[in-house]
Amino acid sequence: MLEFSLLFDQKSNALHCSIHKAKGLKPMDSNGLADPYVKLHLLPGASKANKLRTKTLRNTLNPVWSETLTYYGISSEDMLRKTLWLCVCDMDRLGRNEFIGEIRIPLKKLNPSQTKNYNICLERQVLTKKPSTMNAERGMAVYEEDKDSSDVCVEDRGRILVSLCYNTQKRALIVGIVRCAHLAAMDSNGYSDPFVKIYLKPDMGKKSKYKTSVKKKTLNPEFNEEFLYEIAHEDLAKKTLDISVWDYDLGMSNDFIGGVQLGISSKGERLRHWFECLKNKDKRVESWHTLINQNPELSD
Repeated sequence: MLEFSLLFDQKSNALHCSIHKAKGLKPMDSNGLADPYVKLHLLPGASKANKLRTKTLRNTLNPVWSETLTYYGISSEDMLRKTLWLCVCDMDRLGRNEFIGEIRIPLKKLNPSQTKNYNICLERQVLTKKPSTMNAERGMAVYEEDKDSSDVCVEDRGRILVSLCYNTQKRALIVGIVRCAHLAAMDSNGYSDPFVKIYLKPDMGKKSKYKTSVKKKTLNPEFNEEFLYEIAHEDLAKKTLDISVWDYDLGMSNDFIGGVQLGISSKGERLRHWFECLKNKDKRVESWHTLINQNPELSD
Protein backbone atom coordinates (compact mmCIF):
# COMPACT_ATOMS: atom_id res chain seq x y z
CA MET A 1 0.00 0.00 0.00
CA LEU A 2 1.16 3.53 -0.76
CA GLU A 3 -0.36 6.48 1.10
CA PHE A 4 -0.06 9.91 -0.54
CA SER A 5 -2.06 13.06 -1.30
CA LEU A 6 -2.33 15.43 -4.27
CA LEU A 7 -3.16 19.13 -4.42
CA PHE A 8 -3.38 21.29 -7.56
CA ASP A 9 -2.91 24.98 -6.70
CA GLN A 10 -4.46 26.64 -9.74
CA LYS A 11 -3.44 30.13 -8.64
CA SER A 12 0.28 29.31 -8.56
CA ASN A 13 0.14 26.62 -11.30
CA ALA A 14 1.71 24.05 -8.97
CA LEU A 15 0.94 20.38 -8.36
CA HIS A 16 1.94 19.21 -4.87
CA CYS A 17 2.40 15.50 -4.26
CA SER A 18 2.86 14.57 -0.59
CA ILE A 19 4.32 11.08 -0.18
CA HIS A 20 3.35 9.93 3.31
CA LYS A 21 4.25 6.26 3.75
CA ALA A 22 4.05 2.72 2.41
CA LYS A 23 3.03 -0.46 4.17
CA GLY A 24 3.82 -4.11 3.60
CA LEU A 25 6.30 -3.75 0.74
CA LYS A 26 7.70 -6.92 -0.79
CA PRO A 27 11.16 -7.93 0.56
CA MET A 28 13.78 -7.22 -2.11
CA ASP A 29 17.12 -7.83 -0.35
CA SER A 30 18.76 -10.92 1.12
CA ASN A 31 18.06 -9.61 4.65
CA GLY A 32 14.32 -9.81 3.98
CA LEU A 33 13.95 -6.01 3.78
CA ALA A 34 14.21 -3.26 1.14
CA ASP A 35 15.69 0.21 0.59
CA PRO A 36 12.64 1.91 -0.94
CA TYR A 37 12.13 5.28 -2.59
CA VAL A 38 9.32 6.75 -4.69
CA LYS A 39 9.85 8.26 -8.12
CA LEU A 40 7.30 10.47 -9.91
CA HIS A 41 6.78 11.12 -13.62
CA LEU A 42 4.23 13.30 -15.42
CA LEU A 43 3.13 11.49 -18.56
CA PRO A 44 3.44 12.33 -21.35
CA GLY A 45 6.48 14.57 -20.97
CA ALA A 46 10.24 14.85 -21.14
CA SER A 47 11.65 12.18 -18.82
CA LYS A 48 14.36 14.08 -16.91
CA ALA A 49 12.34 17.29 -16.64
CA ASN A 50 9.32 15.52 -15.18
CA LYS A 51 11.14 13.19 -12.80
CA LEU A 52 11.01 13.83 -9.05
CA ARG A 53 11.93 11.40 -6.28
CA THR A 54 11.94 11.03 -2.53
CA LYS A 55 14.90 10.14 -0.37
CA THR A 56 15.80 6.47 0.04
CA LEU A 57 14.94 4.82 3.36
CA ARG A 58 17.14 1.89 4.40
CA ASN A 59 16.12 -1.57 5.60
CA THR A 60 12.36 -1.23 5.89
CA LEU A 61 9.16 -2.63 4.43
CA ASN A 62 7.05 0.10 6.04
CA PRO A 63 8.79 3.37 5.07
CA VAL A 64 7.58 6.78 6.25
CA TRP A 65 8.77 9.56 3.92
CA SER A 66 6.58 12.56 4.85
CA GLU A 67 7.91 14.45 1.81
CA THR A 68 6.16 16.88 -0.52
CA LEU A 69 7.36 17.00 -4.13
CA THR A 70 6.14 19.86 -6.33
CA TYR A 71 5.72 20.31 -10.07
CA TYR A 72 5.73 23.95 -11.15
CA GLY A 73 4.31 25.43 -14.35
CA ILE A 74 1.33 23.07 -14.45
CA SER A 75 -1.65 24.50 -16.33
CA SER A 76 -5.32 23.57 -16.16
CA GLU A 77 -4.91 22.04 -19.62
CA ASP A 78 -2.12 19.82 -18.26
CA MET A 79 -4.44 18.61 -15.53
CA LEU A 80 -6.96 17.46 -18.13
CA ARG A 81 -4.54 15.42 -20.23
CA LYS A 82 -1.67 14.29 -18.01
CA THR A 83 -1.25 11.30 -15.74
CA LEU A 84 0.92 11.13 -12.64
CA TRP A 85 2.93 7.92 -12.42
CA LEU A 86 4.23 6.95 -8.97
CA CYS A 87 6.79 4.14 -8.93
CA VAL A 88 8.18 2.52 -5.77
CA CYS A 89 11.66 1.09 -6.28
CA ASP A 90 14.37 -0.61 -4.22
CA MET A 91 17.78 1.07 -4.22
CA ASP A 92 20.62 -1.34 -4.99
CA ARG A 93 24.10 0.12 -4.59
CA LEU A 94 25.86 -2.72 -6.41
CA GLY A 95 23.39 -3.49 -9.17
CA ARG A 96 20.34 -2.02 -10.88
CA ASN A 97 17.51 -0.60 -8.82
CA GLU A 98 14.55 -2.98 -8.62
CA PHE A 99 10.92 -2.26 -9.41
CA ILE A 100 8.49 -2.91 -6.51
CA GLY A 101 5.21 -1.50 -7.81
CA GLU A 102 3.45 1.42 -9.48
CA ILE A 103 0.31 3.58 -9.42
CA ARG A 104 -1.07 5.84 -12.15
CA ILE A 105 -3.43 8.74 -11.34
CA PRO A 106 -5.18 10.67 -14.16
CA LEU A 107 -4.95 14.29 -13.00
CA LYS A 108 -8.36 15.18 -14.43
CA LYS A 109 -9.82 13.49 -11.33
CA LEU A 110 -8.49 16.29 -9.11
CA ASN A 111 -10.49 19.39 -8.19
CA PRO A 112 -8.44 22.62 -8.01
CA SER A 113 -7.40 23.72 -4.50
CA GLN A 114 -8.78 20.54 -2.91
CA THR A 115 -6.43 17.99 -1.38
CA LYS A 116 -7.22 14.43 -2.39
CA ASN A 117 -5.91 11.59 -0.23
CA TYR A 118 -5.00 8.15 -1.56
CA ASN A 119 -4.16 4.82 0.06
CA ILE A 120 -3.77 2.40 -2.85
CA CYS A 121 -2.31 -1.05 -3.45
CA LEU A 122 0.73 -0.99 -5.72
CA GLU A 123 0.38 -2.70 -9.09
CA ARG A 124 3.03 -5.01 -10.49
CA GLN A 125 3.02 -3.83 -14.12
CA VAL A 126 6.50 -2.90 -15.38
CA LEU A 127 6.44 0.19 -17.60
CA THR A 128 9.55 -0.34 -19.71
CA LYS A 129 8.84 -1.45 -23.27
CA LYS A 130 11.51 -4.16 -23.00
CA PRO A 131 11.89 -5.37 -19.40
CA SER A 132 15.46 -6.22 -18.47
CA THR A 133 16.67 -9.63 -17.37
CA MET A 134 14.50 -11.51 -14.90
CA ASN A 135 15.63 -12.20 -11.38
CA ALA A 136 15.34 -16.00 -11.24
CA GLU A 137 15.05 -16.20 -7.45
CA ARG A 138 12.20 -13.70 -7.12
CA GLY A 139 10.66 -13.91 -10.61
CA MET A 140 10.61 -10.11 -10.88
CA ALA A 141 11.74 -7.86 -13.68
CA VAL A 142 14.57 -5.54 -12.68
CA TYR A 143 13.53 -1.92 -12.98
CA GLU A 144 16.02 0.14 -14.98
CA GLU A 145 16.36 3.52 -13.28
CA ASP A 146 17.52 5.53 -16.27
CA LYS A 147 15.36 4.00 -18.99
CA ASP A 148 12.45 6.06 -20.27
CA SER A 149 8.96 4.66 -20.21
CA SER A 150 7.42 4.09 -23.62
CA ASP A 151 4.82 6.66 -22.55
CA VAL A 152 7.44 9.40 -22.22
CA CYS A 153 7.98 11.82 -25.09
CA VAL A 154 9.41 15.31 -25.45
CA GLU A 155 6.46 17.67 -25.34
CA ASP A 156 7.85 21.20 -25.68
CA ARG A 157 10.88 23.35 -24.87
CA GLY A 158 9.67 24.11 -21.36
CA ARG A 159 7.99 26.98 -19.53
CA ILE A 160 9.10 30.13 -17.76
CA LEU A 161 7.50 32.13 -14.93
CA VAL A 162 7.94 35.87 -15.48
CA SER A 163 6.85 38.83 -13.36
CA LEU A 164 6.31 42.36 -14.72
CA CYS A 165 5.80 45.58 -12.79
CA TYR A 166 5.94 49.20 -13.86
CA ASN A 167 7.25 51.14 -10.84
CA THR A 168 5.98 54.74 -10.98
CA GLN A 169 8.38 55.96 -8.29
CA LYS A 170 11.44 54.66 -10.15
CA ARG A 171 9.85 55.30 -13.56
CA ALA A 172 11.04 51.86 -14.57
CA LEU A 173 9.88 48.46 -15.78
CA ILE A 174 10.96 45.72 -13.37
CA VAL A 175 11.25 42.29 -14.99
CA GLY A 176 11.46 39.29 -12.70
CA ILE A 177 12.75 35.92 -13.92
CA VAL A 178 11.28 33.62 -11.29
CA ARG A 179 11.83 30.06 -12.47
CA CYS A 180 11.63 27.63 -15.39
CA ALA A 181 9.99 24.21 -15.54
CA HIS A 182 10.27 21.12 -17.76
CA LEU A 183 13.12 22.53 -19.88
CA ALA A 184 14.45 20.52 -22.81
CA ALA A 185 17.66 18.62 -22.02
CA MET A 186 20.65 19.89 -24.04
CA ASP A 187 23.58 18.00 -22.48
CA SER A 188 24.61 14.35 -22.80
CA ASN A 189 23.83 13.77 -19.08
CA GLY A 190 20.14 14.43 -19.78
CA TYR A 191 20.17 17.86 -18.13
CA SER A 192 21.04 21.47 -18.98
CA ASP A 193 22.94 24.33 -17.32
CA PRO A 194 20.30 27.01 -17.96
CA PHE A 195 20.40 30.77 -17.77
CA VAL A 196 18.02 33.44 -19.10
CA LYS A 197 18.66 36.47 -21.31
CA ILE A 198 16.24 39.40 -21.55
CA TYR A 199 16.33 42.10 -24.20
CA LEU A 200 14.05 45.16 -24.45
CA LYS A 201 13.65 46.17 -28.10
CA PRO A 202 14.02 48.40 -30.05
CA ASP A 203 17.60 48.56 -28.84
CA MET A 204 18.32 50.84 -25.87
CA GLY A 205 22.05 50.16 -25.96
CA LYS A 206 23.86 48.17 -23.27
CA LYS A 207 21.12 48.91 -20.75
CA SER A 208 18.63 46.89 -22.81
CA LYS A 209 20.27 43.48 -22.29
CA TYR A 210 20.55 41.45 -19.09
CA LYS A 211 21.12 37.83 -18.16
CA THR A 212 20.64 35.73 -15.04
CA SER A 213 23.12 33.50 -13.27
CA VAL A 214 23.69 29.94 -14.54
CA LYS A 215 22.01 27.06 -12.70
CA LYS A 216 23.95 23.81 -13.03
CA LYS A 217 22.53 20.43 -14.07
CA THR A 218 18.80 21.10 -13.81
CA LEU A 219 15.70 21.22 -16.00
CA ASN A 220 13.67 23.07 -13.35
CA PRO A 221 15.86 26.03 -12.32
CA GLU A 222 14.79 28.65 -9.77
CA PHE A 223 16.28 32.12 -10.39
CA ASN A 224 14.29 34.77 -8.47
CA GLU A 225 16.25 37.58 -10.14
CA GLU A 226 14.94 41.04 -11.08
CA PHE A 227 16.13 43.52 -13.70
CA LEU A 228 15.25 47.19 -14.05
CA TYR A 229 14.64 49.22 -17.23
CA GLU A 230 14.39 52.98 -16.73
CA ILE A 231 11.77 54.01 -19.23
CA ALA A 232 8.72 56.28 -19.41
CA HIS A 233 5.44 54.43 -19.06
CA GLU A 234 4.08 55.80 -22.33
CA ASP A 235 7.12 54.44 -24.21
CA LEU A 236 6.49 50.86 -23.10
CA ALA A 237 3.71 50.43 -25.65
CA LYS A 238 6.35 50.71 -28.39
CA LYS A 239 8.67 48.12 -26.82
CA THR A 240 8.97 44.35 -27.03
CA LEU A 241 10.56 42.17 -24.36
CA ASP A 242 12.51 39.20 -25.71
CA ILE A 243 13.11 36.45 -23.16
CA SER A 244 15.29 33.49 -24.09
CA VAL A 245 16.59 30.47 -22.15
CA TRP A 246 20.04 29.05 -22.90
CA ASP A 247 22.20 26.12 -21.91
CA TYR A 248 25.67 27.26 -20.81
CA ASP A 249 28.60 25.42 -22.40
CA LEU A 250 32.13 26.19 -21.20
CA GLY A 251 34.44 26.99 -24.11
CA MET A 252 31.70 26.40 -26.68
CA SER A 253 28.70 28.22 -28.09
CA ASN A 254 25.76 28.23 -25.69
CA ASP A 255 22.76 26.17 -26.83
CA PHE A 256 19.41 27.87 -27.34
CA ILE A 257 16.61 26.10 -25.43
CA GLY A 258 13.58 28.29 -26.12
CA GLY A 259 12.17 31.79 -25.97
CA VAL A 260 9.09 33.97 -25.62
CA GLN A 261 8.23 37.51 -26.71
CA LEU A 262 6.05 39.92 -24.73
CA GLY A 263 4.65 43.10 -26.29
CA ILE A 264 1.77 44.64 -28.23
CA SER A 265 2.47 42.38 -31.23
CA SER A 266 2.17 39.25 -29.07
CA LYS A 267 -0.95 37.10 -28.82
CA GLY A 268 -2.94 35.21 -26.22
CA GLU A 269 -1.50 34.96 -22.71
CA ARG A 270 1.67 36.85 -23.71
CA LEU A 271 -0.36 39.87 -24.87
CA ARG A 272 -2.65 39.70 -21.82
CA HIS A 273 0.37 39.67 -19.48
CA TRP A 274 1.89 42.73 -21.18
CA PHE A 275 -1.38 44.68 -21.07
CA GLU A 276 -1.96 43.75 -17.42
CA CYS A 277 1.42 45.29 -16.61
CA LEU A 278 0.68 48.46 -18.58
CA LYS A 279 -2.78 48.90 -17.04
CA ASN A 280 -1.86 48.17 -13.42
CA LYS A 281 1.02 50.42 -12.42
CA ASP A 282 2.94 49.39 -9.30
CA LYS A 283 1.35 45.93 -9.36
CA ARG A 284 3.52 42.83 -9.80
CA VAL A 285 1.91 40.60 -12.42
CA GLU A 286 3.15 37.00 -12.76
CA SER A 287 2.43 34.59 -15.59
CA TRP A 288 3.73 31.29 -16.98
CA HIS A 289 4.68 31.22 -20.66
CA THR A 290 5.46 28.28 -22.94
CA LEU A 291 8.85 28.56 -24.63
CA ILE A 292 9.01 28.19 -28.40
CA ASN A 293 11.93 27.10 -30.54
CA GLN A 294 12.57 30.49 -32.10
CA ASN A 295 15.89 32.18 -31.36
CA PRO A 296 15.38 35.98 -30.98
CA GLU A 297 19.05 36.61 -31.75
CA LEU A 298 18.55 35.16 -35.25
CA SER A 299 15.46 37.27 -35.88
CA ASP A 300 17.02 40.65 -35.06
